[in-house]
Amino acid sequence: MEMNNLLLYSKLETLPEHMKAEVVDFVDLLIKKTVGNEKDDKPKPKFGSGKGTFKMAPDFDAPLEDFKEYM
Repeated sequence: MEMNNLLLYSKLETLPEHMKAEVVDFVDLLIKKTVGNEKDDKPKPKFGSGKGTFKMAPDFDAPLEDFKEYM
């Protein structure tokens, strides 16, 4: 069954205002799902693919001077 815009609009017009708001929320959800499916086409990063892109300082785990008074 093909839904045309005029039929959809005429049915929407019969609803009370609070239900129209629910329809808007539902349409937003459907749009998010549609956009979400398009994003699935992008390749997902693989574990370890960022290796070597940053370096940790040798004193990374050393206490910070700023917090010395709390220790």
